[in-house]
Amino acid sequence: MAPQFLIDFLQWISQPWPWYVAGPILAMIMFVLLWFGHEFGISENFRLMCAADGADDMNEFFKINWQAGEWNLLVALGAVFGGYIASHYLSTPEGNLAHISDATVASLQQIGIQVENGRVPLVPDFISWESIFSWQGLLVIAGGGLLVGFGARYAGGCTSGHAISGLSALQLPSLIAVVGFFLGGLFMTYVLVPLIF
Repeated sequence: MAPQFLIDFLQWISQPWPWYVAGPILAMIMFVLLWFGHEFGISENFRLMCAADGADDMNEFFKINWQAGEWNLLVALGAVFGGYIASHYLSTPEGNLAHISDATVASLQQIGIQVENGRVPLVPDFISWESIFSWQGLLVIAGGGLLVGFGARYAGGCTSGHAISGLSALQLPSLIAVVGFFLGGLFMTYVLVPLIF
């Protein structure tokens, strides 16, 4: 049996944190990274891993000092293990269900995503091994993955790099990229998803 203080701590940390707690913590992390001359971004890790595995012998793009980015690889590894710990040890008894607003429930039902008792799975029904072989699953998962990879390379970074790190550094290209991310997300949600599903 775990000690009571540990149980209390796990209940406290597993609750949803409001924006006025999570936001300042994120801002503090970005300040520390910028202070030490680093910029956060997940997609950069793919370049670092390729360079570490010898891709620099094949392409100039990978001729970088990947050891200087080891801290970023640790951040990505921490995100993977942190997500695993949160989903397996800090999740609610209901499992992978998120509470959402009535307006969101109505919007999701209009575009064909099933919602039961005001809750929606964090992973939609169309993301599964069975549906990957349907034309909708192939289009959304494989086509979406291809577009995300292309977009991250073309924009010089991913959503986390531009929206968190780039905007923190007041970079105009990051602002343009973030506007593009939001417009693309709105187009996908209100135009393409209803057509596909």
